[in-house]
Amino acid sequence: MTATSGFTGDANPYGGGDPYADYRTADFPFTRHANLADRRLGAGVVAANDEFFAQRENLLVPERAEFDPEHFGHKGKIMDGWETRRRRGTGPQDPWPTDEDHDWALVRLGAPGVIRGIIVDTAHFRGNYPQAVSVQAASVPGSPAPEELLSEDVKWTTLVPRTPVGGHAANGFAVSVEQRFTHVRVNQHPDGGIARLRVYGDVAPDPEWLAALGTFDVVALENGGRVEDASDLFYSPATNTIQPGRSRKMDDGWETRRRRDRGNDWIRYRLVTQSQIRALEIDTAYLKGNSAGWASVSVRDGEDGEWREILPRTRLQPDTNHRFVLPDPAVGTHARIDIYPDGGISRLRLYGSPTEAGAARLAARHQELGG
Repeated sequence: MTATSGFTGDANPYGGGDPYADYRTADFPFTRHANLADRRLGAGVVAANDEFFAQRENLLVPERAEFDPEHFGHKGKIMDGWETRRRRGTGPQDPWPTDEDHDWALVRLGAPGVIRGIIVDTAHFRGNYPQAVSVQAASVPGSPAPEELLSEDVKWTTLVPRTPVGGHAANGFAVSVEQRFTHVRVNQHPDGGIARLRVYGDVAPDPEWLAALGTFDVVALENGGRVEDASDLFYSPATNTIQPGRSRKMDDGWETRRRRDRGNDWIRYRLVTQSQIRALEIDTAYLKGNSAGWASVSVRDGEDGEWREILPRTRLQPDTNHRFVLPDPAVGTHARIDIYPDGGISRLRLYGSPTEAGAARLAARHQELGG
């Protein structure tokens, strides 16, 4: 079932004004995890059986879907999503599609991981959304071609069974399969359009790859780091601070609302595993009149460990990448950055490598997840 059963069924025709005024959504707890189907992580829609009206790549666009009621092309209404043609039956005596007929798209996750929840967003698809959807996932090493993913040798695990969905709605599904996946297949029954696909979960990196790298960013999302909590998420998600690459614009970092008290803002992270940190970077790119004034960084070893400051409160400059080499390696499983008094940073990098115990835990977890 959809997370909110009231989503199932038709939406009203567009009546003018704000197209999102009657959009149906809910608070899905799993969206606190990272989006594994994020283009910034390297996700891509590698194939689809049909994209007659709208391209499959629209599924992973990070911004919400937009609607222009006057936008038509040679094939008909142009939609900001993935839309297939109408399916037909075998002839005039049987013009309807069969129960088995469906369209599909194959998505390579930006980073392999454990999937915690999925949103199939049908925004603006009011009379042309699918009757139902289903989602499967597979773990395939390397960089397989679409033909390889579609071969009978690949084992697909059902994450979302065939389930009715609603038009112009965020259809959310919690997932409880404790396995590591690299690809998902989204199916729409029998045809129609989906605006966006979001696949939320925890990155599960390949320990062999990380061992070959030696020193790497042990808090980076693509390597298995994640945000556990933050003091303020008013303007942007804290997960932005561990995304790949440098920030491209102001809202590609983390910015808090203006404080009017004597407190400070912070983010708490879980590292990929117990690690030795030897250097760090704090970047304030594109944050010019609203960057943090000062920052400190602390680590702790274990859930109940005590926080130990590894970078004392240090002045930050706007729109600048700050680099620090630690006098001694700092061992920890968690990290925390405190900014004073408020403002924002765009990226945090913690360079180091797993301890012997940390590497063993990472390998055991990888095996446990079927890697």
